[in-house]
Amino acid sequence: MATAYQDLVTQLRTAFPAPVSDRVHDAYFVFSFLRALDQVDALKSAAPMLGTPVELDYAAARLKTMADDPTTLESVTAELVQYLSGMFIWGHPRAQINVVPSPTIPSIIGGLLPSIYNPNLVSEESSRQVSLAEVEAIAMTAALVGYDPARADGVFTFGGTGTLLYGAKIGLEKAMPDVRRKGLRAPAVIVCSDRAHYACLTVANWLGLGEENVIAIPTTDDNQMRVELLAPRLREVMADGRRIACIVATMGTTDAFGLDDLEAIVRVRDEIVQECGLDYVPHVHADAVIGWAWSVFNDYDFEANPLGFRHRTVRALAGTARRIRHLGLADSLGIDYHKTGFTPYISSAVLLKDGHDFARLTRRDEETPYIFQSGTRHPGKYTLETTRAGSGPLAAIANLRLFGKRGLQALLGHLVTMAEALRDHLDGHASTTVMNGDNFGPVTLFRVYPDGVDTFSVPQQERTDPAYRETLLQHNAYNRRIFELIQADALQGRGVVLSLTDCYRKTDYGEPINALKSYILSPFSDDQHVNAVLESIWKARRDLSAES
Repeated sequence: MATAYQDLVTQLRTAFPAPVSDRVHDAYFVFSFLRALDQVDALKSAAPMLGTPVELDYAAARLKTMADDPTTLESVTAELVQYLSGMFIWGHPRAQINVVPSPTIPSIIGGLLPSIYNPNLVSEESSRQVSLAEVEAIAMTAALVGYDPARADGVFTFGGTGTLLYGAKIGLEKAMPDVRRKGLRAPAVIVCSDRAHYACLTVANWLGLGEENVIAIPTTDDNQMRVELLAPRLREVMADGRRIACIVATMGTTDAFGLDDLEAIVRVRDEIVQECGLDYVPHVHADAVIGWAWSVFNDYDFEANPLGFRHRTVRALAGTARRIRHLGLADSLGIDYHKTGFTPYISSAVLLKDGHDFARLTRRDEETPYIFQSGTRHPGKYTLETTRAGSGPLAAIANLRLFGKRGLQALLGHLVTMAEALRDHLDGHASTTVMNGDNFGPVTLFRVYPDGVDTFSVPQQERTDPAYRETLLQHNAYNRRIFELIQADALQGRGVVLSLTDCYRKTDYGEPINALKSYILSPFSDDQHVNAVLESIWKARRDLSAES
């Protein structure tokens, strides 16, 4: 007679995939997925949201406890689906918030399959051909960005910050050999632009460099590092007795899609090494987590324009390509396939121009006695993570194969076309001003002004003239309120979903300038959805006037 625990185990076995093919149980497994997808699909409507708006009650969430007895797979699935209610649908053309794309179906499958069988990329022992997929995805991307795939290498990691962490860590080992064992013996710095991602501060913190050792180089009006200021700052750093752990070139800023001049940065680095007789070569990391995808245009004939993009789109794409084509000069670079590669979270990779640089991080064999007993590829010997899921590489390679270069060219070109159409409308209206007009990606930063404001002159005066400080602050408050009204409508399933950045950049006198942000990443976007942005803005202006 079965005991109580044996009865429970028998019951719970039905909630696991069958390890040996069982047509009945396999069908139950598939049906469970389909039922969950049907329940999610029932939450869809014309609104850019699943289900209905939900108030988030964190106090109640903190009171939850684990039940004593098991429950059914069906009841758990229904509860899981409800967690998606109130979630914005990023693939909806009226959802234009930050860099959050809609994943493709193949990339979703690529993320799902490893979830069933749990390959671990720590070693080929535990991942088999999924390890091969990681190598293939890295090789395909390396060739795309201009690296030599035979020399380059890379690994998938936990996000864009992770890619930067790897680049800076390897750079620190170059600047201060064996720091991994002996620790910091002198201060070291990370050098970046003042528009670089705050991940530079995070990495300086976690590496023990200290946030005060992040050297921010001022940027031009089009959000690129002022390279003429780089060499003097590097000389100052060295005169202070500090080492250069990493120089970060931002290849697509998060807010404005600003692009640093990577070619010039590398040239300055090389000149400084020669001039100062450095005993190491400072590491240059390209933070290309957003901009990498434009590498598909490296060999595009913009003059012939075989895909037939609009003239303004061609100009925008060429403006990005002129900088992205130099990615191959960087010592390392970060890739987020889950941004402009249209995969699910998390699918990020750090690529090294010279794969041998991983040796600077490699652990001794005696430190890992219980793994790496067979096979030849063992990334766990040098990765920060031990366990790494196989979902990132399979999702990435799914889309690299799905799109091909021409497909990704067409998709990115369409998104830029929609962004350019929005800019045309915003530039043509007396109450709106585009703030990143000299940047060419799918993101548009703009400010909205009350009636009677001269939007030809006031934005420039706000930025440069301290006498306009109070006016700037008033207009910052105005834009925040416009955003709040648009957001309130979006949470009710109306209008569009936009973002707000509290500091697009600072004025010459140190005050932050905020801006609304439209990030068009849905392949379903069309002219009508550009018009929906405008309608949301005008409605918010009317509502705000009614509040006065």
